Amino acid sequence: MKRRDAQPIGELVRHFLRQESLESPLNEVRLINAWAEVLGPTIASYTREIYIKNQTLYVHLTSAPLRQELMMGRDLLVRSLNRQAGAQVIANIVIR
Repeated sequence: MKRRDAQPIGELVRHFLRQESLESPLNEVRLINAWAEVLGPTIASYTREIYIKNQTLYVHLTSAPLRQELMMGRDLLVRSLNRQAGAQVIANIVIR
């Protein structure tokens, strides 16, 4: 006997996450974890604090020259991080 209303498990999980309002926090964690993947271990070693608030990624760096370099490429960095996270998570980056 076959079930005619069967759905893929991935679709059911996504529906559950949306229903329980867990999709956005999960995407934020994915994006924060993508920071080291997108920028590499060297830049990640200069990162002291990283968090997201109101679709803005806040990053605290210990290197002033690196901070200036990343400030110039903010738009590309936003696109790369969102692509890596798989969703439109952030709209802006504040680098301190």
